[in-house]
Parts: sequence; C-alpha cells; structure tokens
Amino acid sequence: MYSSLKLLSVIALSFSASTFAGNLTLSSDDIAHGQLMSKAQEFNGFGCTGGDVSPHLAWSGAPKGTKSFAITAYDPDAPTGSGWWHWQIVNIDKNVSQLIAGAGSTSKALAPKGSSQISNDYGSSSFGGVCPPKGHGVHHYRFTIHALSVEKIALPKGASGALAGYMINANTIETSVIESLYQRD
Repeated sequence: MYSSLKLLSVIALSFSASTFAGNLTLSSDDIAHGQLMSKAQEFNGFGCTGGDVSPHLAWSGAPKGTKSFAITAYDPDAPTGSGWWHWQIVNIDKNVSQLIAGAGSTSKALAPKGSSQISNDYGSSSFGGVCPPKGHGVHHYRFTIHALSVEKIALPKGASGALAGYMINANTIETSVIESLYQRD
C-alpha cells in the first residue's frame, strides 16, 4: 500500500507541475542557443573591436499573470568571482513581444517606452557587448526573458546589477533562455 500511495503522490506532483508549466519561449534573428555570436555583439573597448549591438530578441507564450518583462544578459564564466552583467532592461510593457537589434543602445532610443536599462559591469546603462579575456576559452552568455508578476520594478538610481537581479528574480513567474557562446583567441 505504501508504494501505491508513493506512486500516486509522484503522479499528482507530476500533474501539478505540468499544469502550471508555461510556454514562454525566447528566440532571436541574431543569436542561437549553443552557437557562437557574431562580431556585431562584441564589445567595442577593452581590446575588443566589435559593433556592441544588442541582439534582436523575441518572445511568446507569456504565462498568465504576466504584468511586465525584463531581459538580462549575463556571463557566468567571467573571471570576477561573480560573473559579468552585460545587460539588464526592466519594466518592459506586457504588450511588447520583441526588441529590435540595437535596442540596448542609449544613443538610439530604441528600447521600449517606459523601460529602464540598469548599469552593466562596464559602468554603462546600456547593452555592453561580449569581450572575454584572450585565451580564456569559450564563455557562455545567457540572454534571459523574465515574465514578471509586477508592472514595474522600482530600483534606486544607480542600482547595481546584483540588486536588479534580486528584484527581477523575486518577481519572476517564468523564464526562457538563449545561451550563446563567444571566444577570443
């Protein structure tokens, strides 16, 4: 009897998990999961000479209760002890479903109206392209769409990437990730 109850519990938990699982999907015309990014997404500085262009990102399948979105781009392989924030953009209206290439530029005003870009680890409130150290091997860049349960994340001026990340994660309903790669020889 114990094994029957245990089996029923496992089935109930499996059913519950699949019932609440969403279908949030992130896609891009510029980057792909497990593939190397182009020179367009490379930083222009620190010895890198790329275009520093944020990639096109599109998403669909927002879960019920989504009130806004946030996007993060993070390199866990950076030799800092805490990774490297390349981009965080919050307060994207729930009716927006894509960012065009270059939306992370502050000089072109292509980010969605009402959204805010958080200071990245280069010290700029914009997209900061990839620029791993030469000879450091392949780095993994996680571009993540977060469906949020709040309309707006209130952050103080000059908020750190860690604080923004905390607030984003505290209000995330569901995520979808494209993990692209880059390497400098």
